[in-house]
Amino acid sequence: EERPDIDVDGVMAAARFAAAAHGATGALRSYTGVPYIEHPVEVAMLVARAGLGTVAVKAALLHDVIEDTPTTLEEVRAEFGDEVADVVDELTEKARLEDGNRAVRKRMERARLAGVSEVAKSVKYADTLSNTRSIAAHDPKFARVYVPEKRELLRVMLGGNATLFAMAVEGVEAAAKTLPAGG
Repeated sequence: EERPDIDVDGVMAAARFAAAAHGATGALRSYTGVPYIEHPVEVAMLVARAGLGTVAVKAALLHDVIEDTPTTLEEVRAEFGDEVADVVDELTEKARLEDGNRAVRKRMERARLAGVSEVAKSVKYADTLSNTRSIAAHDPKFARVYVPEKRELLRVMLGGNATLFAMAVEGVEAAAKTLPAGG
């Protein structure tokens, strides 16, 4: 009702598709044990509340299906069209273990994400906020690695939705303040 510009039926189809894909793997959200779909739904809600359109909301719901399930990009494209599939593809991590250690892979991803579309950057900001909140709350040791990576990413991934960018920066900085000292 708040967003008459959103294709609710299309968004619900993306939500069902993502829920089925993640549900088929039995994936649960790290630390909390809730069904994984709660994370893409949170990301989609952030994106919708920031005023982004149907393509962004669908992509937010689908942003992890290629990376974390057997779903293919071709299946996403057939179901939701080129525009959504292209954003999902931009959001899918390309660096692989054989590319190097975590630092090398994250550097590769930062460089790649700096050049993605405005919509993909905006969804990634919401994803960063969601993940940072969870990791900071539940895994302070890993947060010491994760939070600096996200700071670096946000320094180069400019040009998306300003509201989501500010929220992501604020979330990363708030998490940084909670980090335990030491290595």
